[in-house]
Amino acid sequence: MLAAGTPPGTQPCFLPCADARVLIPLQRSGRSLQSLTNPYTCLYQPLVTPGLDATVLRRAGTEFGRFCRAWPQVLLEALPDNSPALDALLAGTRRVGIVPCRYAHFGNWHEPLGGRDFEAYLAERPGALRETVRRKLKRAQATLEIVATPDAIEAGIAAYEDLYARSWKVPEPFPRFNAEMMRRAAEQGTLRLGLLRAGARVVAAQIWIVFAGRAMVLKLAHDEADKALSPGTVLTALMLRELIDGERVIELDFGRGDDPYKRLWATRRRQRVGVVLANPLHPHGLAVLARQWLGGIRRRF
Repeated sequence: MLAAGTPPGTQPCFLPCADARVLIPLQRSGRSLQSLTNPYTCLYQPLVTPGLDATVLRRAGTEFGRFCRAWPQVLLEALPDNSPALDALLAGTRRVGIVPCRYAHFGNWHEPLGGRDFEAYLAERPGALRETVRRKLKRAQATLEIVATPDAIEAGIAAYEDLYARSWKVPEPFPRFNAEMMRRAAEQGTLRLGLLRAGARVVAAQIWIVFAGRAMVLKLAHDEADKALSPGTVLTALMLRELIDGERVIELDFGRGDDPYKRLWATRRRQRVGVVLANPLHPHGLAVLARQWLGGIRRRF
């Protein structure tokens, strides 16, 4: 994030609260303050010492709220919707006059595996997807390469970026972020960069992170010129077979967003929310609250 995932001029701000038992990672840029997140973030949470009770969390929220009063609004993104710690922190901000306004941010599709192997997992997918996977894998004239180690990472990054430039994807908001993330993940042993090759050409690529038994896909791309090969579907199937049968992961996570294809591979959805912390004593903060109020009326009607 700090090396390649924030706008120029951004300063990190790590706010300790409740005697440093709660740490809130933030970023400041000019007159704005927000969570240390960007468009790639799949989950953001304040760092909380395990076992804290609601009283301490509300106290931390009160301290956070006092800090927020210097800004008309503070934005927190990619938060879990069902977090008791978040509820207690936000209750604390209300004590000092800061008004938290929640909104639905994005969905996170995932699939607990419950000990299933790849064949059992595939058997529970929609019939059309099962048939496509079996037909394409049988006929595929393609090979899978998984880049996971620092010694191979630069060649893997070059292959990924070449494919990305040929794909349908729009330019990245932070062009250096994915390469930097892959380098750091390879150093930590968590990277699984899947490259699908047809001959010498890479026709599809996916960035997966494997950590604590969970596999999350963060980025994917394929070459539209090879659409007839269904390269994205073939690569997903090959990667999942390796992750499920080879690495014995316990959960698949399809990252950020409600893209329709994710419902073919996963059956469960988690809601991620954003929170605008508005200061009603500031004209701009009051305008934020007015927009939230009017938006609520529109949704109800």
